[in-house]
Amino acid sequence: MSHLPPPLPGATAVETVFAAPGRGPQWWAGAPSVVHLDDGSFVMAYRSRAGSGADDALHIARSRDGVAFEVTATFDKHRYGAAMVERGALVLLPDGRWRLYSSFATPDSLHWWVGLLEAHTPEALAEASTQLPVFPGDANTGVKDPVIHHDPVTGQWRAWLCHHLLDIPGEEDRMQTAFATSVDGIHWSAPEIVLRGRPGRWDARGARLTAFLPDGRATYDGRASQAENWFEQTGIAGPGTAPPILTATNDAPVSTARYLDVVPLPDGSCRLFYEQVLPDETHELRTALLPAG
Repeated sequence: MSHLPPPLPGATAVETVFAAPGRGPQWWAGAPSVVHLDDGSFVMAYRSRAGSGADDALHIARSRDGVAFEVTATFDKHRYGAAMVERGALVLLPDGRWRLYSSFATPDSLHWWVGLLEAHTPEALAEASTQLPVFPGDANTGVKDPVIHHDPVTGQWRAWLCHHLLDIPGEEDRMQTAFATSVDGIHWSAPEIVLRGRPGRWDARGARLTAFLPDGRATYDGRASQAENWFEQTGIAGPGTAPPILTATNDAPVSTARYLDVVPLPDGSCRLFYEQVLPDETHELRTALLPAG
């Protein structure tokens, strides 16, 4: 295995979870969303791509140790009227039901929306008969790559969403992060922009929130140009002057990871899951353990 930069400083034991289904540009495995269960096992939703957006798929996978995963379900995106799929947010509810907030692409369009699937098991999500478009976007905004948090104590839901700006033809790769809240995870407040790229900096083309660190800071994907689309790198953002506004804090990327997910473990460590671009432009899904402290 090649030795590429870890997703965050201090990460060790980088291992490949899923290789892409082929080699070269547009052959991908990644965009993970992972839930750690009380029995110590892990459930993951991730996306694969096989040479073009028309051949991508969503998968559910399980693991006992967070490294060796087995695919247990694959989604038929056409069931939901989607041309492509991207990162989803997997959520376990207090009553044992599961939700997947997934990114779906509108056919013959650069528009995306986030749809909600619900079932009694992660695998049953792939057979859910109803997809509810909870973040539909509009003619000028594509919405994808959600990060969803549910507080079981207060019942509050929070969502961070990647907004792609569609108002200028040929410039639709531009991205920024929006924030919304909900009392039920179905009906949401109007999203407001909380994180943008910085003109003239390494993240000028946009900032897509990916995860939260144990200290409360957020990680995000950023890039400088349109040419770097699909080659985003990880940056760090902290609380802004008026939360939920976030402020980018670093002058350079902290790693070459994209779509980072951070899963806290009971011993204070974190298991990191992320998508890594290889030298031949293949993307693979990796994990690394960030020790406690």
